Amino acid sequence: MSPDQPATLAAWLRTRTDEQLGALLVARPDVARPAPSDVVGLATRLAVPVSVDRALDELDAATLQVLDAVLLSPTDGVPRTELPGLLPDVPGEVVDAAVETLSTRALLWGDEELHAPEPVRRAVRYPAGLGRRAADLRVQLPRDLPAVLGDLPPDERTVLDRLAGDRPVGHLPDSSAGSLSPARRLLQAGLLARIDAINVELPREIGLALRGDRPLGPPRLRPEPELSRRDPAVVDRQAAGAALEVLSRVVDVLTALEEEPAGLLRSGGLGVRDQKRLAKEMHIGEADVAFLVEVAHAAGLLDVGGAHRDEWLPTRSYDAWREQDLADRWATLASGWLTSVRLISLVGQRDVAGKAVNVLSPDVVRQTAPVLRRSALSVLAEFPAGSGLAAPELVALLRWRTPRRADRLAPVPDLLAEAERLGIAVGGVLGRGGRGLLTGGEDDAADGMRGLLPEPVDHVLAQPDLSLIAPGPLVADLAGTLGVVADVESSGGATVYRVSDGSIRRALDAGWSATDLHDFFARSSRTPVPQALEYLIDDVARQHGRLRVGAIECYVRSDDHGLVSQVLSDRRTANAELRRLAPGVLVSGLPPEEVLSVLRAAGYAPAGESAGGAVLTRPQAPPRAAGRRPGAAAGPVGPRPLAPGDVAATVREIRAGDAALAARRAEPVRQVPGVTTASTLELLGRAVRENLPIWLGYVDAQGSGSQRVVQPVSLAGGFLQGFDEGRGESRTFAVHRITSVALVEAEDATG
Repeated sequence: MSPDQPATLAAWLRTRTDEQLGALLVARPDVARPAPSDVVGLATRLAVPVSVDRALDELDAATLQVLDAVLLSPTDGVPRTELPGLLPDVPGEVVDAAVETLSTRALLWGDEELHAPEPVRRAVRYPAGLGRRAADLRVQLPRDLPAVLGDLPPDERTVLDRLAGDRPVGHLPDSSAGSLSPARRLLQAGLLARIDAINVELPREIGLALRGDRPLGPPRLRPEPELSRRDPAVVDRQAAGAALEVLSRVVDVLTALEEEPAGLLRSGGLGVRDQKRLAKEMHIGEADVAFLVEVAHAAGLLDVGGAHRDEWLPTRSYDAWREQDLADRWATLASGWLTSVRLISLVGQRDVAGKAVNVLSPDVVRQTAPVLRRSALSVLAEFPAGSGLAAPELVALLRWRTPRRADRLAPVPDLLAEAERLGIAVGGVLGRGGRGLLTGGEDDAADGMRGLLPEPVDHVLAQPDLSLIAPGPLVADLAGTLGVVADVESSGGATVYRVSDGSIRRALDAGWSATDLHDFFARSSRTPVPQALEYLIDDVARQHGRLRVGAIECYVRSDDHGLVSQVLSDRRTANAELRRLAPGVLVSGLPPEEVLSVLRAAGYAPAGESAGGAVLTRPQAPPRAAGRRPGAAAGPVGPRPLAPGDVAATVREIRAGDAALAARRAEPVRQVPGVTTASTLELLGRAVRENLPIWLGYVDAQGSGSQRVVQPVSLAGGFLQGFDEGRGESRTFAVHRITSVALVEAEDATG
């Protein structure tokens, strides 16, 4: 090492410019909070194993190969000029960029000679896929290693060649009766080292000998995958179609759960029986139900009812969400999916106990899911509009970008398929809304999709066959009303509703009158209301309310005594526990709601009745879960990035602490707290007159002591006015609370 070169990481950091220190804090924000007291404190945090692992995980394969070249050097430091010679197949610009990346993150330090901090060496256990040295493994290698390797049988050489690849550790197979496996023969010959009962490791020297003139292996250059190319306008239209479909389906599933909530399993999640019911009602597959339910939950539209209602219900946010325009509603779904910690693709798979994982189960939570989604989509966002990658090419590129996280990439194809179902991407190509989602969140996502989705319509087209065709997405009020008076027959760009006697009876049960229904269809339909629909309304309305149910706990009455007798003798009403109280009056010990349900299930058309004898016309408010803020369950998945102002302030505080550390080498003027000495006042006055920074020891009103670098401005009335370099703000210091003062030399103050 040159005598002019720094001897330690801390000394090298001290030579970095403010811009270079700021770049380090931006690249590794986990070391910046709270601000390190000085450069030594910064160097200490950079050596924390968790921080080192996180920084290494973010490096691509080419950068890691350059780091491997330094780690495999037999000397402590590698001259920077010799590094390209160690990687002859790697372009010089790739090597230079890798060194810059590693130096910026302090994973390598030095200028003329490159050194790897010891924590980095410990974190990279197998640099370049090579094992540990034979001495570390306590293995005595043969003296003439090349000759021994050349004489090996083919089966033993195959084992060594495999271990000399990317991973030097292998499993020791059982030997068959009467013979030893090739691996066990190599172990006996001292060419493999046992690391535990079943695993062996190839010593580094043997791996290097087998690799020959490529000790670091083949160059790990960035792959050039084949891009998928599509017309951006077509991509946006197809994405909008997918978005419209998922919006319609989410409303359908939440409407179904509003009418009949799904039970909460004791282990958490939604039961298979409810999943099958929803699939049957919506005429879709159970996997589709799982996807829609999980997306609604991630967006905060579905949650558990609460401590006293163990059911999955739409949340209060759902009501506000339905009032938004389509683009904003889609952005809420897409953003919820992007930030969710749940991997939907795990639903239906078997857990460790062999049991299928339920929808909304806690077993699908993976804290790395948001990072995985964003990293995959961010790769697609780097390509021009209309260009993207299919799933295999995307996985290959991600493996190169983050090879240390390669074992976490298995869900990427499923995540890409989910993004396409949501309208974020089409065929591996991001749409306009998907790009906005990545760059600016919900607002930009909605803006990107706005104009692609149709405007909600406020009418339907009534057909003679009692169907109603919605020629597009409906406004919230009309959609909510149609959910009461009709049943969805098919969803999509144009939703088809079916009016039946059951749906008309449901509307009458909710408090509608026949006149209300006639007026609604006449007002909402752009086509004439079919006569068959008018007759249906009148026929059902004539039968509705002939039976009255009220609370005794409760009674059933009718002016038609024969009808009352029929109800009492009907086997289908046995569960209502009815008995005759008087001619035309039955009573039950069950609540009115249960009796109403039994009678309606038996084919009757009862109406609820108030205590005064009036038909109940005010429907109950639909049940709602309190819900949560969308994305609240995600939690932090990494250190929060630093704002530009925070970076500058942190660098300033590190420099100030370093200057204070240097000032301690000089003999400061000390005093007893509460007693101001002439020496203190003299030194403070000089600092004010000559505009000299000082190192100040100070005790605040709570008795907490601190040391800081201050640029004095004035001294009067027992108070010192100055600029606190560490905190980046002007402060007032009571002179009697100052415990020590020292001048900061100009060269120390500037770092």
